Amino acid sequence: MSDAPVSLRTADAIRTITVQRPEKLNALNRQTLQALDAAFADAAADDAVRVVVLTGAGGKAFVAGADIAEMTTLSPVQGRDFSLLGQQLMRRIERLPKPVIAMVNGFALGGGMELAMACHLRIAADSAKVGQPEINLGLIPGFGGTQRLVRLAGRAAALELCLLGAPIDAARALQLGLVNRVVPAAELETETLKMAAQLANAAPLALRGILDTINIGGECAISEGLEYESAQFGLMFSTADMREGTGAFLERRKPAFNNR
Repeated sequence: MSDAPVSLRTADAIRTITVQRPEKLNALNRQTLQALDAAFADAAADDAVRVVVLTGAGGKAFVAGADIAEMTTLSPVQGRDFSLLGQQLMRRIERLPKPVIAMVNGFALGGGMELAMACHLRIAADSAKVGQPEINLGLIPGFGGTQRLVRLAGRAAALELCLLGAPIDAARALQLGLVNRVVPAAELETETLKMAAQLANAAPLALRGILDTINIGGECAISEGLEYESAQFGLMFSTADMREGTGAFLERRKPAFNNR
């Protein structure tokens, strides 16, 4: 088996990125963060990739957090740099111009939950558990957890998860809006790939427009967001895919999008 902390597989326009440290419950050290950043940069640049699925190796964890053994050696300046490295990765994922699905197959704690929250969609096994337990280590979330939790689940849920530090099960995560779907563990890969295939067959430029509009609109005033939405809507009329999609609808056939 390769010693690389991340493995890649591509099939049917779907790139699966797997954190490959099962003996450490896929904990995020500096090397793994850098490998993930490079993997997502490559996926963004590869025209053969339309959707990305992110998961963890083994049956226990998506990513169980940051690598505590490495973190204990850091100085305050190195700790800040480690946080910035993690935030750079999360921002890259969040701003990727292609849909990213987190396939949460086990523990997603600390940095693992932050990693999942940076993805556009999250499907969790019914056996999964998520949480921000940094308070138990005398720390706070450092890869964007305090900020994305508020935006995804609201202030009350963010305070509960960060202040109490206790993990929650997949059903509670679904209730809070932290995951989109919960499925039986045995069906997780099948259901995730089914969603990925649907996205891979959708109009790529429209997918990108939706991702950009929601990301940018979520960070500005509604008037500015609406203006940006109108600009992106109009831009779609310059694409061959829009002509193909509307034509296929009128002709009652399945569209064939070509990313143009």
